[in-house]
Amino acid sequence: MDLRSLLPAPFLRRPARVALIRLQGMIGTGRAGLSDAALAPVIERAFRKGRPAAVALLINSPGGSPVQSSLIAGRIRRLAVERNLPVHAFVEDVAASGGYWLACAADDIRADATSIVGSIGVISAGFGLDGFIGRHGIERRVHTAGGSKSFLDPFRPEKPEDVARLTRLLEDMHVTFQDWVRSRRPHLSGDLFTGEVWTGRQAVETGLIDGIGHAIPTLKEIYGAKVRVIPYGPRRGLLRRFGAEAAGAMVDTIEERALWARYGL
Repeated sequence: MDLRSLLPAPFLRRPARVALIRLQGMIGTGRAGLSDAALAPVIERAFRKGRPAAVALLINSPGGSPVQSSLIAGRIRRLAVERNLPVHAFVEDVAASGGYWLACAADDIRADATSIVGSIGVISAGFGLDGFIGRHGIERRVHTAGGSKSFLDPFRPEKPEDVARLTRLLEDMHVTFQDWVRSRRPHLSGDLFTGEVWTGRQAVETGLIDGIGHAIPTLKEIYGAKVRVIPYGPRRGLLRRFGAEAAGAMVDTIEERALWARYGL
């Protein structure tokens, strides 16, 4: 006799499990950044542990490294295909630039009406300090083997050929970014790839995202009111918890604050 036939129907249906991966912060290889190396074990556990019905991404990122964005998003897509699991993305404050790159790893994207979404572009920023050191009698000495080794030296006047070379690099990265977005959201027009950002409500109208919605209510709507949402995120090391890496982390924090400030946060 099948003992399950003796059980009331509700006991036969376990609540669905959804793994929720938090992707918070700047994307890069710094101490506080989102990197593929740091996130690999988190993402692998989320897709494999406990037979989840789906994986959700909770994204709050102003972007950062294109390479790390590509590696993280590629890992998510590979596991989604291998495990045959749907992936849902939910945007909190920002999914801009690399943050939107990560969001496109999902099968659908939702955001708050006031979230900032988009910035499909590539940026390079720096400082020119040649005037400063000149005023203070400081002489810059650089010796290279190879004509292109001293590239965009901040202590020397900017060279037109360096700017042209950098522009070619940025444009090639931009093409790669556009190709990725088009592969995931083929309905988007080229007018959206200018680096501009939109609110969540505007992003629905442009097709950048699929709707307005928050993670838990939406997951309950899709997978039932009793859905079990299991959070996953990077673990902080003991030294970081007690501030032992404060000096190095300060530089990362300044860089990250500059990225957030671009979006008024």
